[in-house]
Amino acid sequence: MDSGTTAEGDGFGALGIEPALVAAVNGLGYEEPTAIQRAAIPPLLAGRDVLGQAATGTGKTAAFALPLLQRVARRGGEPAGAVRALVLVPTRELAMQVAEAVHKYGRALGVAVLPIYGGQSLQQQLRALQRGVDVVVATPGRALDHVRRGTLDLRAVDVVVLDEADEMLDLGFAEDLEALFAAVPAERQTALFSATMARRILAIAQRHQRDPEHVTIVDEVQPAGEGPRVREVAYVVRRADKVAALARILDMEDPTSAIVFCRMRTEVDELTETLAARGLGAEALHGGLTQEQRDRVLRRFRDNTSDVLVATDVAARGLDIEHVSHVVNFDLPASPDAYVHRIGRTGRAGRAGVAITLVEAREHRLLRNIEQTTKRRIVTESVPTVHEMRARRLEHTRDALETTLAEGDLERFRPLVEALAAEHDVFDVAAAAVKLALDARDGAQDDEEIVHIPPPPPIPPARQAAKRRPPPPKAGVERLYVGLGRNAGIRPADLVGAITNEARIDARAIGAIEIADRFSLVEVPSDAADAIIRALRQTTIRGKPMRPRRERFG
Repeated sequence: MDSGTTAEGDGFGALGIEPALVAAVNGLGYEEPTAIQRAAIPPLLAGRDVLGQAATGTGKTAAFALPLLQRVARRGGEPAGAVRALVLVPTRELAMQVAEAVHKYGRALGVAVLPIYGGQSLQQQLRALQRGVDVVVATPGRALDHVRRGTLDLRAVDVVVLDEADEMLDLGFAEDLEALFAAVPAERQTALFSATMARRILAIAQRHQRDPEHVTIVDEVQPAGEGPRVREVAYVVRRADKVAALARILDMEDPTSAIVFCRMRTEVDELTETLAARGLGAEALHGGLTQEQRDRVLRRFRDNTSDVLVATDVAARGLDIEHVSHVVNFDLPASPDAYVHRIGRTGRAGRAGVAITLVEAREHRLLRNIEQTTKRRIVTESVPTVHEMRARRLEHTRDALETTLAEGDLERFRPLVEALAAEHDVFDVAAAAVKLALDARDGAQDDEEIVHIPPPPPIPPARQAAKRRPPPPKAGVERLYVGLGRNAGIRPADLVGAITNEARIDARAIGAIEIADRFSLVEVPSDAADAIIRALRQTTIRGKPMRPRRERFG
């Protein structure tokens, strides 16, 4: 896929999608087709059967939904309320997800969509079917139950889609699928998508498809030494606390430059204004800006005149800024594919980067879906407390004072200090000056604690076992073991601070950080590992020794 231009010739319209559907997709934040969409949409629009292989999160839903909607909307002559398209999926969760996507894409065309799955009220499904629907998204067992009851008539179906076909077979739906194929017309279009192309999948294709177009999308492989080094972390917060949480996290992380992603342009404007009021140099980037305004915002961000760029996905398409240290998902992306695109804007050219995601408690399943798709763990942490924020700001103030002392040129302030010292203790005078400096910068905006939300459930043990020990680091990188972890209150910022302050290592050279209950793992440059170990052996965090060493493998 290209770098992100939004030229009309590179969008969904160039694939043959009708303007109403293009507008619907763009309105949801997507302007560029993914690889599977570019490959599958044209043959589907041409009426061909498609046999597609692609992983979850690559954009398969839109790849079959957009041609399906266009075909259904154009077709006439059927009885009112006849089901024209059948989409079969393995689970109720996927049925709801696909039905919601089809509904959003097809709303402007007046296409009615109904999800059918077990555990839902049968009477509710019956009433909806009696009113009439154009597209049914169903699990095989419940769809076949309706067919046998005579409540789901598939004789007018023109399109059949099997999504996640391999998983449906794994769940034992093979016989149900055959029965459903027998209930739909022989003259139809059939699209089959699967993450694998095992023999049994090919057998289904051979029996039920006509000369299908084969589409295979494989994951791109990063060249050795060029892959991103991104630390991925999530914070579970209430929606009402998101802005305050973001401000604290940015304060603790102290990014050199950050992009914060929001879903809507109104949210971008509101968040930009709030962050600016809190002293952060934030700029807004969304589709409501003129080209001149957009160029001015990007120029300031590239020149480090502004620290934070608050943007929508559409507006950020095509950005190529190498120095982005942090990417923040203020809203959880709509798909794993969107997540990967967002965080790909940090960790460029081998640099270290940080990807932060704010998650509401009800979204934890979406977070786990991203983990399973990307095959990477997203560490869940707690939002910084008031105590931690005050300690951090005191550290900043101390650093600023030491710099000012080193620079000198303090003679003109001595008379005032001497006059105050004659009436008050000199330490009280200094403390009052520090208090004034902190109040002038931060006021009392962080006096209230943010409600702590327990982290989402862990990955199931069967999957977690495979991830318990990460693979050895790549060439030129050493992984260090530190004998303090989550139980000791250790945070990534603590480890980064210890390494940069004690070993005099640039923070950008520090790679991935994993914090377990009793220990932590940190990736550092191999040629600096010995110096870092020596420095950390003389250092404590929260009064506890770090006991650093190289990680042992095997």
